[in-house]
Amino acid sequence: MSFFSFLFGSGAQQNDTITILDKPSFKMAINTKKVQLIDVRTPNEFNGGHIKNAKNIDFFNQSDFIKEFNKLNKEEPVYLYCRSGNRSQKAARKLDSLGFKKIFDLKGGYMNWN
Repeated sequence: MSFFSFLFGSGAQQNDTITILDKPSFKMAINTKKVQLIDVRTPNEFNGGHIKNAKNIDFFNQSDFIKEFNKLNKEEPVYLYCRSGNRSQKAARKLDSLGFKKIFDLKGGYMNWN
């Protein structure tokens, strides 16, 4: 049994760098410790409601996206979400290419959060 299977049970799907977490596992992780929690939706979507303590970095604004993520610690886990999970999966792959070591993505996105 891998560490993540043990820690998150069957709520985690994983590759080497990117782990997709179901809502209970994601919620437990972000509430247990201080994390880099990023909402990759547009500012308009973010202003319409977001997870507490999330920082908004718009995936569609690629120049700002890269600039803002380069300010974060690549060695520390990053927790991502978008509206439905599609953009955050693309963002996770981009972060993987930028050298982030551990990326956690909320399955179903913010629509699944509420």
